[in-house]
Amino acid sequence: MRGPSGALWVLLALRTALSGAQLRWCTTSDPEQRKCGDLSKAFGAAGIQPPVACVQAPSADHCIRLLAAREADAITLDGGAIYEAGKEHGLKPVVGEVYDQEVGTSYYAVAVVKRSSNVTINSLKGVRSCHTGLNRTAGWNVPVGYLVESGRLSVMGCDVLKAVSDYFGGSCVPGAAETGHADSLCRQCRGDAAGDGVCDKSPLERYYDYSGAFRCLAEGAGDVAFVKHSTVLENTDGRTLPSWGRALLSQDFALLCRDGSRADVTEWRRCHLARVPAHAVVVRADMDGGLVFQLLNEGQRLFSQEGSSFQMFSSEAYGQKNLLFKDSTSELVPIATQTYEAWLGREYLHAVKGLLCDPNRLPHYLRWCVLSTPEIQKCGDMAVAFSRQRLKPEIQCVSAESPQHCMERIQARQIDAVTLRGEDTYLAGQKHGLVPAAGERYAPDDTSSSYFAVAVVKRNSSDAFSLDELRGRRSCHPGLGSPAGWDIPVGALLRRGFLRPRDCDVLTAVSQFFSASCVPVNNPKNYPASLCALCVGDERGRNKCVGSSQERYYGHQGAFRCLAESAGDVAFVKHTTVFDNTNGHNSEPWAAGLRSEDYELLCPNGARAEVSQFAACNLAQIPPHAVMVRPDTNVYAVYGLLDKAQSTCRSWELHAHLEGPRLQQ
Repeated sequence: MRGPSGALWVLLALRTALSGAQLRWCTTSDPEQRKCGDLSKAFGAAGIQPPVACVQAPSADHCIRLLAAREADAITLDGGAIYEAGKEHGLKPVVGEVYDQEVGTSYYAVAVVKRSSNVTINSLKGVRSCHTGLNRTAGWNVPVGYLVESGRLSVMGCDVLKAVSDYFGGSCVPGAAETGHADSLCRQCRGDAAGDGVCDKSPLERYYDYSGAFRCLAEGAGDVAFVKHSTVLENTDGRTLPSWGRALLSQDFALLCRDGSRADVTEWRRCHLARVPAHAVVVRADMDGGLVFQLLNEGQRLFSQEGSSFQMFSSEAYGQKNLLFKDSTSELVPIATQTYEAWLGREYLHAVKGLLCDPNRLPHYLRWCVLSTPEIQKCGDMAVAFSRQRLKPEIQCVSAESPQHCMERIQARQIDAVTLRGEDTYLAGQKHGLVPAAGERYAPDDTSSSYFAVAVVKRNSSDAFSLDELRGRRSCHPGLGSPAGWDIPVGALLRRGFLRPRDCDVLTAVSQFFSASCVPVNNPKNYPASLCALCVGDERGRNKCVGSSQERYYGHQGAFRCLAESAGDVAFVKHTTVFDNTNGHNSEPWAAGLRSEDYELLCPNGARAEVSQFAACNLAQIPPHAVMVRPDTNVYAVYGLLDKAQSTCRSWELHAHLEGPRLQQ
């Protein structure tokens, strides 16, 4: 007896995978429900099985919950909804829409300005903005999310609308009329020719949608328009029929790039805010996406051509746009990697994370770690000042014994935040998994808050070895665990492949790499002897290699002394160490007569540089003080609170530092 054919196996498997032997499609409006009904009839008449049933819900969010509850099976979602569906409900994208063969299953969100203006991505605060519509992907979600994620726009208490209204100097955001911020977000809108429909999220508002937002810019109502990559080219150079765009030239406009530069409107591939994923059909994780595509592919083969009895990719007959699928869809394609992260991509994920802030999930209090009586007093004053200004969340002050204790308690969820110096932020991230929510910014000429880790050597024309030629040399370090003197240089040697620890035994690897070292340490149990070989102890030779000032070669000054007295060939220290101990700045006998010009820096590129060139020749930059939190804390909410506080109280200045310290390679 012959088994079923391959096509029949597909249908049988699809029937088995779907509840009740039908695919229940979730719709969000009466017109979409009617189109779904017509699709069901057309598929049924063509013999496409299993049958499609239509389940109507008030919104896409409601549909997502129905899918998760197994009361519906599929829906087409945009990027923001795909993120929510995947992250919160475990749904997966299985079939993607293709709009344009040039960009495939995506398009690009861009920021457009007039070429004659001097606006850049770094000078958007206070300018007038044009948006395609509230909660639209390219016109709202991406640009606003990008501004939040990059620290340019701070949001307190998850009130994104207020933050945007305060940031721009007036906007047209169709759909914002009922938000409570219409005075700012609808200020640049104009409505139709009769002045009706002002700020409507519909064609009644002349500045609605992609062409409308661009028109807002072209007519001078705004200074920047957030649209998709093809908008300018579709509405200039004689390609537009409406009178407002007939004389416009594409060369008169420019794109804003994320690095602060500008580019021609044709250079959207390299100059954009984010690549935006196409809409996609999502289903539950236990459903076979390939089988869902088989069903839809059979449908598009029959019903996407002109003259067919039913049009899958047209909504004209129903009086609306983009029902079930976007009208601009040219075809549906299967998604290979069926995860929401892979489909959305890194750029879009970064942008949308800046927007997804739920005020209901914010803690009522932010528990702040303090370390001394004066700090407790200042924290208390800060809490009172924040409360008087009704800043949220409120501050609670919690004492701890040390920065390390703060880190441990934050990791244990007993405290929420602490301000740490740069050296401690490195340890907080490396050992406790904490992340920075905001970093302090000081006067431009104040370098006390940040420093560079450098490798210092004596100037010697006969033995000018490089950073790549350290094997077998003698090394001087401030102490075990010192960021500039141990963590960063050892990390650099590991990255370059010079150290290859066995069983993660870094200490032994370092002891075998250098011929001898001084790396002061406390509790030197199982400590390789060569790491103490250069140490000298105190004036009587006692306390050799201890991690305190009793060891003369301890600390940054001690490590430099180790080099200056020719005990070692290289010293790993802060960039200020040479200046602090030469040219008469250190009166101790060992430093008398030392000159800064007798020393050089080893650069990562193999060159040497003057000690004054530390900004260009260093192993890493240790960041300034930063507010550190757990990675699951909403860093945007924390920064939004502090930024709002500084604009109100002017007690300190902060800047967003949301990606953590970046070590130079």
